[in-house]
Amino acid sequence: MQKEEAAYIPKHKVRIVTAASLFDGHDAAINIMRRIMQASGAEVIHLGHDRSALDVVTCAIEEDANAIAMTSYQGGHNEYFRYMYDLLKERGCGHIKIFAGGGGVILPHEIKSLHKYGIARIYSPDDGRKMGLQGMINDILKQCDTAPQANSVDKHLKGLKDRKPADIAALISYAEDFPDKAKGMLAKIKDFQGKKTIPVLGITGVGGAGKSSLIDELVRRYLTDFGPEKSVRADKGEGKTIAILCVDPSKRKTGGALLGDRIRMNSISSPRVYMRSLATRQSHLALSQSISKAVAILKAAGFDMILLETSGIGQSDTEIVDISDVSLYVMTPEYGAATQLEKIDMLDFADVIAINKFDKRGASDALRDVKKQYRRNHSKFDAGDSSLPVFGTIASQFNDPGMNALYKCVMDTIAGKTGAALHSSLKRSGEQSEKVYIIPPDRVRYLSEITDNNRKYDQWAEAQSEAAEKLYAIDMVDKLLAKSRGKASENNDMAKQKKEHEEMLSPENIKALKEWDEKIKAYTGDYFVYNVRGKEIKVKTHSESLSRIPVPKIAVPPYKSWGERLRWLLQENYPGSFPFTAGVYPFKRTEEDPTRMFAGEGGPERTNKRFHYVSKGMPAKRLSTAFDSVTLYGRDPDHRPDIYGKIGNSGVSVWNLDAAKKLYSGFNLCDPKTSVSMTINGPAAIITGFFMNAAIDQQCELYIAEQGLEKEVRKKIEKLYRQEGLKQPAYHDTLPEGNNGLGLMLLGVTGDQVLPEDTYEKIKAYTLSQVRGTVQADILKEDQAQNTCIFSTEFSLRLMGDVQQYFINRKVRNFYSVSISGYHIAEAGANPITQVALTLANGFTYVEYYLSRGMNINDFAPNLSFFFSNGIDPEYAVIGRVARRIWAKAMKLKYGADERSQMLKYHIQTSGRSLHAQEIDFNDIRTTLQALYAIYDNCNSLHTNAYDEAITTPTEESVRRAIAIQLIINKELGLAKNENPLQGSFIIEQLTSLVEEAILSEFDRITERGGVLGAMETMYQRSKIQEESLYYEKMKHTGEYPIVGVNTFLSSKGSPSVIPREVIRSTDEEKEYQIKALKDMHKAFAKKAPGLLKNLRQAAIENKNLFESLMETTKYCSLGQITTALFEVGGQYRRNM
Repeated sequence: MQKEEAAYIPKHKVRIVTAASLFDGHDAAINIMRRIMQASGAEVIHLGHDRSALDVVTCAIEEDANAIAMTSYQGGHNEYFRYMYDLLKERGCGHIKIFAGGGGVILPHEIKSLHKYGIARIYSPDDGRKMGLQGMINDILKQCDTAPQANSVDKHLKGLKDRKPADIAALISYAEDFPDKAKGMLAKIKDFQGKKTIPVLGITGVGGAGKSSLIDELVRRYLTDFGPEKSVRADKGEGKTIAILCVDPSKRKTGGALLGDRIRMNSISSPRVYMRSLATRQSHLALSQSISKAVAILKAAGFDMILLETSGIGQSDTEIVDISDVSLYVMTPEYGAATQLEKIDMLDFADVIAINKFDKRGASDALRDVKKQYRRNHSKFDAGDSSLPVFGTIASQFNDPGMNALYKCVMDTIAGKTGAALHSSLKRSGEQSEKVYIIPPDRVRYLSEITDNNRKYDQWAEAQSEAAEKLYAIDMVDKLLAKSRGKASENNDMAKQKKEHEEMLSPENIKALKEWDEKIKAYTGDYFVYNVRGKEIKVKTHSESLSRIPVPKIAVPPYKSWGERLRWLLQENYPGSFPFTAGVYPFKRTEEDPTRMFAGEGGPERTNKRFHYVSKGMPAKRLSTAFDSVTLYGRDPDHRPDIYGKIGNSGVSVWNLDAAKKLYSGFNLCDPKTSVSMTINGPAAIITGFFMNAAIDQQCELYIAEQGLEKEVRKKIEKLYRQEGLKQPAYHDTLPEGNNGLGLMLLGVTGDQVLPEDTYEKIKAYTLSQVRGTVQADILKEDQAQNTCIFSTEFSLRLMGDVQQYFINRKVRNFYSVSISGYHIAEAGANPITQVALTLANGFTYVEYYLSRGMNINDFAPNLSFFFSNGIDPEYAVIGRVARRIWAKAMKLKYGADERSQMLKYHIQTSGRSLHAQEIDFNDIRTTLQALYAIYDNCNSLHTNAYDEAITTPTEESVRRAIAIQLIINKELGLAKNENPLQGSFIIEQLTSLVEEAILSEFDRITERGGVLGAMETMYQRSKIQEESLYYEKMKHTGEYPIVGVNTFLSSKGSPSVIPREVIRSTDEEKEYQIKALKDMHKAFAKKAPGLLKNLRQAAIENKNLFESLMETTKYCSLGQITTALFEVGGQYRRNM
């Protein structure tokens, strides 16, 4: 492979904004890029994932950036980048260059078109191969490395008076780049401020104290407190404004800097907020030399308040006191011994002190000690505790009472010291910050408890096996002696030994050994008979090959010695028996293959058509749904270009109940042979509400037809819509073959509007008890790997718990409330061991959380399912059997769960990461091998990726080939007629033990970091995934890890990226129809929706079951409406670096 070129170090300061595009959680690539930029000397303002074009443009203008560098992997790039370019032009900032990459998603002809439009450079996969990572960064830096202009000050002064962000930004940069010349500029703007008092709040503290989150919370409260309705401004009544200056340290070696405060801030997108990040551009100082000039410029612009944050480099951050009117010192409880407080200068000077991360151990003691120190430093020995300006805060927790108290104190101190009209009207509750625990503190060692229990079981199993082996030896010797003498042995010592070893064995193990021959007989007879939920199932035990050789469905072990037999029973056992290593059911279903039929594109009608196509002729309909990124992030379709381009791309657009009804129309969702899997996480509870209501209304339609009520019901619906002056929604296409119209009669209405209440409730209860499927809803994995979180983590977990509680209350037994997913952890770069370890750890975290809510383990465990990726590493051959074994042992031994709860059921999807844009025909070969792993390991369902998914949404041809891979293995491959082909293999047994131990060791490492949630706070999981991803990419790039057609066995043309023959994209007609239907829906339910949204918010405030409320809200409100309402009561997700 090509040698990486040396880094280009810019001659002038280069500032670059980096981000991933709107509704796009793929941030691994942009994180690597921004690191290389920093190391090459650039100042990088990193925004993270899911950023709108306006967000990025506003940031680039306010930061006076040279360029924007983006990644876009979710489609909609043509509209997104053009819109971004247009926004920059409109704001007079066309000089800011746009660079981007998107792997094989952005096609060559689209790259040419975007270049022609004005985008500086879109990098293709072939560019990456030729230039390397550093080469691409060098190209960006060279194009941005221009000398700053010193002759344009006067034109910016007018804009300064009008508070135009571009002019403010340019003047701050001028002060940074030309410190001597800036004195003249400052003299010109001296009188701009007039007599207005503009206070400066200085915030400092050690790195890692959570200052960015705390500032975000202060600004959020400020914008609410001094909003337009409370404005005392004489001009526009727009509400008070605020400017934020954040200073981060420059790297001494390279001069580069990571200006990362914006990533944590959700509230700054308001037009009333201006933010600028500065690098210190010097070592060992917390402030930039230009800071006083920047403050003067912001005062001249007329902001109502300025907030200044320092880089926080140690105990002495007192420089900030000289520039600010009021100072706030932010610390954590983890400062060491109480004597350390005497060394912190800021405790002498700070007006207000915040002990953030007040959920940490020792927080109450820290509050007491800091108050004591504050008393001594300020000689306030008689002051009561409550009067001291020291507060415990948890800025990461939504609506934290400590934050409310801190904000109130800060604003009142500012008003008191400066006379500014900034007295807060916010009411203090008097409560202290208190962590709302997901996992109670005394349960934080749960993973190591599982590890201890599982290892003790293994030790016990080995001791039992050894005892059985000795007993077998004694028995054999006894029999041999008896045979040689011709009569039974009278050796008392032998009898004593036999009795002693029998007593060593547990009664259940003695019973299992006695039943060994009987079990063998059952599996080798013509039929095997067993019961499932009281129903007798009779299975033929053999199939016959073309050579007329009987092939056993379950191959039985040939072991003779009792030790070997018992070891096998305790660690392997037959499929369907504890510890379920070989599978959770005795035999596979013969009436349905594990094949999942995957679809998601355009509007609901197009995906419905694809579902009917892929399930044609299949006895079971196992539908797997991919949603577009607008839906994944809980928003509604819109004409705004950065949203518009993503409607119906890379998934189906589903934003209301009618869309769900159309999507699954023609499939009876209560048929036992129909199941639906929905790959959605952030707004999962809302989408589940749509799905459940669609299923209920289908059954209402069947009831209406059975009772001959169609005419009567149609009249009711016509009347309802005539009153509103609207047409009833309809299926926007001809019905595909196989669609009988089920689910379409009640479009625009729900069953309870046309049927008596008691009838509707009976139908609802029946439906909920019958409906089969899975919703992914795994929010822990999203935070760790995939980034489609939309609500705060705590609120998302509460929603998950409410859904599960509703399922228990309503007896929803056949629908999984969560698919605990390793797939996206693997796709983000984790190796197979990390994938399974983190996934199981997340699963046990949900178990602990649900138990802490008072749920019974046997009520909720059957609603949990798992989802793994399959690559072609050796460990993938055993991940299913290892996961089943660990789960079963833990559930039985640690939690005392029943047999059904011990069964880990999982779905496999072949690796998307192993699909390459080069030599795409080779992708099917890799997928076949991965599918073979999955089928041999008895996965419960399987999705095989289409070979062209590396470059486009799968076509009908490629999907058919992907399904054929599974069908050929299941129906043609002779060895697959056997259902336990891995048992008895030396390498499989050894790999199983090695992988199991590696996972248990990872559990212990997570425990050391405070369990899964504690580890997430320090981003342990995310860092581990990224490290493993980088290792893979490095090995792939150097060729040490061979990939055929990518870095070895290249074609004569060098195996360039393949351009797809057919590209699947949503049409403008589909997008326009979705937007029109949304407007019609909002009009139809304009009277009903506000009340339901208010009830939903109230349910959240009163801690009622939110899913109960969502089941009603989803009937009349759109996805975006519901998401926005929940943001107000649950908080928005805060991105991490």
